[in-house]
Amino acid sequence: MMEMDREDGRTPNQLRPLACSRNVLHRAHGSASWSQGDTKVLAAVYGPKAGTKKNENPERACFDIVWKPKTGQIGKLEKEYEMILKRTLQSICILTINPNTTTSVIIQVVNDDGALLVCAINAACAALVDAGIPLKHLAVAICCCLAEGGYVILDPTKLEEQKMRGFVYLVFPNSVYSVLPKESLFVKGEPMEHGLITSVTNGVMSVEEYLKCLERGQAASAKLSDFLRRNLQLQLPNDLSKSG
Repeated sequence: MMEMDREDGRTPNQLRPLACSRNVLHRAHGSASWSQGDTKVLAAVYGPKAGTKKNENPERACFDIVWKPKTGQIGKLEKEYEMILKRTLQSICILTINPNTTTSVIIQVVNDDGALLVCAINAACAALVDAGIPLKHLAVAICCCLAEGGYVILDPTKLEEQKMRGFVYLVFPNSVYSVLPKESLFVKGEPMEHGLITSVTNGVMSVEEYLKCLERGQAASAKLSDFLRRNLQLQLPNDLSKSG
């Protein structure tokens, strides 16, 4: 099948250059910046602080997500992003360790050149690690786009996003416990995720096209996982400096 030419010269499966820095905001309990090409997001974590909101389960830790656009007020789309982030972060954290607490995660958009939500998820995950929040596993997010003619491209720029007929945001687990035997894949009594944490579809696509995106996304998520691990591993297991 003929592959699509991309304006920046990438192959369909090629991700943009990745960059991640931790501990970038000194007043936050944890923070990270994450870039994919020219898309850049800052994430700051505050907490856990005692108490939960009325509609939350007081026997678990809960999360409050605040999305800050580059300019202007937040709208319907950003509210949806906050909900997706909240669901995703709650599924990767061990919620039984700090019951009846709220951890705030602030997402600040620095620049949007496509795949903005996945950059925000990746930034938030790195910031949670930086804050010493107990995680079942890390997560990596990726955006797969469907062009006319059924071509799948990964990690789109803003220009590419505008030309697509559909896209999928996928979040895969990147288990720090992957060396353990299957039976021990329980962390503090909670089962680990396998396969897929979050999937959000926009636009029109068939089941076959969705599965093709899923397959491409999963293959590329290994590259993201390796990058995230290399970036975090030095401090990951013993990083207790901030949790006291």
